[in-house]
Amino acid sequence: MAFNPDIHHRRSIRLRGYDYSQTRMYFVTICTQGRLCVFGDVVDGVMNLNDSGKMVLATWDEIPAHYAGVEIDRFVVMPNHIHGVITLVGAGPRACPDGVGQPQGVAPTGYSLSDVVHRFKTMTTKKYTDGVKQNGWQPFPGKLWQRNYYEHIIRNDEAYLKITEYTQTNPQRWKEDTYHV
Repeated sequence: MAFNPDIHHRRSIRLRGYDYSQTRMYFVTICTQGRLCVFGDVVDGVMNLNDSGKMVLATWDEIPAHYAGVEIDRFVVMPNHIHGVITLVGAGPRACPDGVGQPQGVAPTGYSLSDVVHRFKTMTTKKYTDGVKQNGWQPFPGKLWQRNYYEHIIRNDEAYLKITEYTQTNPQRWKEDTYHV
């Protein structure tokens, strides 16, 4: 069925009018479709990654190598979701890749937060699908990830410290987590 604005009323959860390609730190949460637990188990407050969970972690770690001007920070893989901090910083030293000349300020990344999240989802879905076919990983029905994601613009050091604490202690709170099914 084609999109019809008269009957399809998707409400955006993004901050109206905000430019998500701005140089900033962003906290994101991405859930698996149906909150299917496919990345490992939490045992006694410790997240034990299975092979697909290790793949998700490795893919997160690769983001800066693939996307100039995008940095990663805190990250945790849970059985059915991830939490992480993405920083859009601009191209910085890569603005003059041949080493000749001086960059004039920080060049924009050309990526928005949604671009980075979309590419992360695409890369992990492809790798997960290969893992299902080649390594017998648990199949997923339809899509690996839910359509959307949660984001929070990190505005100050206090917010960053709270997010850091939340991310690091997430496995210890798994039984109380709203994503725990």
